[in-house]
Amino acid sequence: MITFENAFEHVLEHTLDFGDETVTLLKSTGRILSEDIKADRDFPPFNRSTKDGIVIAFSAIEKGITRFKVEGVLSAGMPQQKLSTDHNCLEIMTGAVLPEQADTIVMYEETAIKDGWASITKTPKKGQNIHRQGTDEQKGAILLKKGTEITAAVIGVLASVGKKDVLVKTLPKICVVSTGNELVEIQETPLPHQIRKSNSLSLASALKKVKITPTLLHIADDKSIIEKELEKAILKYDVLMLSGGVSKGKFDFIPDALHNLGIEKVFHRVAQRPGKPFWFGVQKEKQKVIFSFPGNPVSTFANYHVYFLPWLKKSLGTETKNPSVILDEPIQPHPSLTLFVQVTCHWHQGKLIAKTIKGNGSGDLVSLALADGFIRVPQGDNEILQGMVFDYTEAG
Repeated sequence: MITFENAFEHVLEHTLDFGDETVTLLKSTGRILSEDIKADRDFPPFNRSTKDGIVIAFSAIEKGITRFKVEGVLSAGMPQQKLSTDHNCLEIMTGAVLPEQADTIVMYEETAIKDGWASITKTPKKGQNIHRQGTDEQKGAILLKKGTEITAAVIGVLASVGKKDVLVKTLPKICVVSTGNELVEIQETPLPHQIRKSNSLSLASALKKVKITPTLLHIADDKSIIEKELEKAILKYDVLMLSGGVSKGKFDFIPDALHNLGIEKVFHRVAQRPGKPFWFGVQKEKQKVIFSFPGNPVSTFANYHVYFLPWLKKSLGTETKNPSVILDEPIQPHPSLTLFVQVTCHWHQGKLIAKTIKGNGSGDLVSLALADGFIRVPQGDNEILQGMVFDYTEAG
């Protein structure tokens, strides 16, 4: 049995590169950029108004002129116009191009307009209310770096530089495998000795949040069938994510089956709770990775978030940024195990505060549904006092 720290390090040592692919802009949300995005022109591309009002030449103010004849109206989308004389003005809307021979914008609230004439009620500053060309970014500047996750805000940037199609990191093909004769489909009525499938569906839902739609496979507790089905899955998928069958029971056939199929065991059993039986292995020649989680729901869910998601993000060239939380109660660590404790969180005075959920062990699905995530409590003998900071893994 190895420590959590060693297990986590080993998992991140075996990341894979799945290459790149091009997707359309609206299908790229949630994906990871595989190219730097550069400005194809200055941002903004022209001097533009930031207010609704009138636009003048400041030279008129220097001459003492405060009343101007309105010679037209400028709106966003119009080509650049020209102010004919500094005795006149143009009405201008937010986003419109600054006209030639003009350099100052006075918002409507500081003017009085009547009968085609505009009077200024407050002396302006030269150059005010103008968003200057290139002041955000200049042509050729890198706007988004490779490895950026594409959010709704990023979509806006991509659209602004004309990226109809976007180069992103290819996602792995994943098969979620469940085992056990006690499992039945969710639409069935279980017999007294049976339960409905839940772990595989929770994992599938979690994977869909990172834009991966896995294949679901259920295998009965038969050693020969398990080996045969896993062999086919290993050939077809980049990642196998198993739930159950890795403990020390007489029907836990997964470790032996994977060994017989040429999967190299990196580790089996971690000094942690939940998820002590966690098995992790690789097939280096064919670039395959196997995450075999314990079958209890909390164990599966915790290990997915603590191990798999950081592995996926590193494989895709991005970083895991987990926040820290302050625990608002004391907690007793385990003398030899790292604990992943379910918590709910809330913000208070700019700090993320966590409170533990008193669950009923690693099979307690109800407490899992109440949790915002997990805090990692290092092994130790002494009680950890209220107000201490912990590493936090968001779950959902």
